[in-house]
Amino acid sequence: MARLEGKTALVTGASKGIGAGIAKGLARAGASVAVNYASDRAGAEAVAGVIAAAGGRAIAVQGDVSRAADVERMLSETASALGSLEILVNNAGVYRRMPLEDLAEDEFHREFGTHVLGPLLTIRAFLKHVGPEGGSVINIGSAASRTHPPQFAVYAASKGALDTVTRVLARELAPRKIRVNSINPGATLSEGTRAAGLYGVGSEFERRLVAMTPLGRIGSPEDIAPIAVFLASDESAWLTGEILLASGGLR
Repeated sequence: MARLEGKTALVTGASKGIGAGIAKGLARAGASVAVNYASDRAGAEAVAGVIAAAGGRAIAVQGDVSRAADVERMLSETASALGSLEILVNNAGVYRRMPLEDLAEDEFHREFGTHVLGPLLTIRAFLKHVGPEGGSVINIGSAASRTHPPQFAVYAASKGALDTVTRVLARELAPRKIRVNSINPGATLSEGTRAAGLYGVGSEFERRLVAMTPLGRIGSPEDIAPIAVFLASDESAWLTGEILLASGGLR
């Protein structure tokens, strides 16, 4: 399958979880991929290694998406190593289960910096490297912006803001032939969610979510990756400003 042959993608927060799954999926579809990481160099290099071992092209590139200087550098490094960019996946994410009584200012700024400022900075930098044929921006939001889970007020609010960024920039960037869409996963099993005790450990929180999900299970990165490939490809050329709820029916 070579739906993305000749195209270059940058996936932020791709050292593990959904980001790693998307990076591998884009590579299988023929894209060259920059695997971004903030601190997990080994994880990012492992993902790039898997892609290379399968015959693809990939690099690991460091950068904190909430810092403009880091963003400019990682976009420049990607373009220098792999060529002009056509695909940007804003996947970098952080979260903390936090009752209102435990609200911390630094956690608020960390989540909004990563989920809102980060995509704005990366998309701005992407504009300098995308060619005249345009490209596809894929934001990774969350079903939490609709399902409103208790103790995730900051996380859900930041992802709700990202939904708005998606729709505004879809209109703003359409004249440049840049499409902007969002995939909003539901409960998804990953290294991070398992380590946090959310999914994959038989928690009561997990059992409740599975019971509420029509397809009756927790999702996986492999459920999300094909959707990203579709949005990156010309098969979705008539879609922009869409928020795709990838949650097994949970809404």
